[in-house]
Amino acid sequence: MAKAEKKEGLFETVKTVFWALVIAGIFRTLFFQPFWIPSGSMKDTLLIGDFLFVNKMAYGYSRYSCPFSLCPVSGRILGSQPERGDVIVFRHPVNGTDFIKRLIGLPGDTVQMRDGRLYLNGEAVRVEPAPDLVETKAPQGPQRLTPRCSNDPIGLGGECIKERFTEYLPGNDRGHSILNIGMSSTDNTPVFTVPEGQYFFMGDNRDNSRDSRVPRSIGGVGFVPYENLIGRADRVVFSSAGSRMLYFWTWRLDRFFEEIV
Repeated sequence: MAKAEKKEGLFETVKTVFWALVIAGIFRTLFFQPFWIPSGSMKDTLLIGDFLFVNKMAYGYSRYSCPFSLCPVSGRILGSQPERGDVIVFRHPVNGTDFIKRLIGLPGDTVQMRDGRLYLNGEAVRVEPAPDLVETKAPQGPQRLTPRCSNDPIGLGGECIKERFTEYLPGNDRGHSILNIGMSSTDNTPVFTVPEGQYFFMGDNRDNSRDSRVPRSIGGVGFVPYENLIGRADRVVFSSAGSRMLYFWTWRLDRFFEEIV
């Protein structure tokens, strides 16, 4: 009798775990996907160690909506178009990595960088000066990445400074922060014309972002197909400045549930 009860108890446990995994899989596939910010390419909108949930309902579903790209979907279902300025997680068209960047160019747009200034459809995008971003020059996050600074060379522990501006994309009066470290190879580009069904992305940390300004043939992102969009990032849920999430003394409480602009 005891053995039968033990077997029944084990079966109930396995069944409970199974259905919990099924429900979690459905939730992750249809609604929200967790995403951890590993690098500083979107500073200071997103910091290394920010944790967020990606809204998969925002643009509908493609095969990339399922874990391991296993959704049996051709094209996109229940699709809706993203808006310029959205912060979006997408699947890299070649290497399969998930990236998070800001949507800059819509299909048919022309995009160009001239001396670090963004031009959309031939017009310079409005920017306004903002207070510099100042952070400590020290290894950040689990990968222990050291930030680049406009006042380099400075030693570890020194004040790392980046110029900051507020950029206003067409049709967006709220604006978002962008950073400048210095002149880089992506501060001057040819004119890109965004093809139909594809998008142009850039990081807010303009001199420290691998994005659509660099072709995929030389290690960049290039244009991103609509099918590769996974979802929109709306809000930071949790944030830690440490190398381990459990180091509670490194939690950035002021960033919990912060809206992503």
